[in-house]
Amino acid sequence: MNTFIPEQGIWSMIVQSSLLIQIIMLVLLVMSLSSWTIIIFKFISYGRFRTLVQDQVMNFEQASDLAEAMKASRQSAKSPLYEIGLAALKEIQKLEQSQLSASVKFRIAEDNVRRVLRQGVSSHLKRLSSSLTFLAICANSSLLIGLLGTVWGIMNSFHSIGVQRGATLATVAPGISEALVTTAFGLVVAIPATIFYNILWERLNNIQSDLIDFAGSFLNRAQRELPWMEKK
Repeated sequence: MNTFIPEQGIWSMIVQSSLLIQIIMLVLLVMSLSSWTIIIFKFISYGRFRTLVQDQVMNFEQASDLAEAMKASRQSAKSPLYEIGLAALKEIQKLEQSQLSASVKFRIAEDNVRRVLRQGVSSHLKRLSSSLTFLAICANSSLLIGLLGTVWGIMNSFHSIGVQRGATLATVAPGISEALVTTAFGLVVAIPATIFYNILWERLNNIQSDLIDFAGSFLNRAQRELPWMEKK
């Protein structure tokens, strides 16, 4: 009797397949669902974050002074620019209140403020890039996991040929179908994960550029408006 019935479909084939193939398919399914969850969430969050940053950068540059610019940034809920700018202002206040001479303050002020701004930008980028590593893992490993199923299915086909002492469609078809399906599922996971990983990384780079532009604008404005930071 032919144990391989194509009309039953992929689901029936998976149910009747070996335990390893079922585990591989389950792993690929979890990776696919996780990948799409990350992709959708990141697309939405990156879009909102960049729109917020661009609006705040515009308001910051249009403000008459640093105090007004920070006040405008503070009005936005969970403002990333306000958090970065506030950390830099605290560093400036520490320098102002220190007992260092004016020449020493001037010499270290720019580097200190620049370092704090860089740390703020890096902190936000680190939070934004979370889960992208897992997306890259899915893109790179899903093909290999699918390939494992391919090899296992072909091995089963050859084993069946040896047991039956001959090659017939009923003998080799189940193993070959397992091999092809796991390969296909691996591609289904890997292709969108790879494409959207690169797209999301490009969007993250754009956000990084916006945050760096803000950090530069903040430092320039601080140097213009704070007398002790101006070069004598």
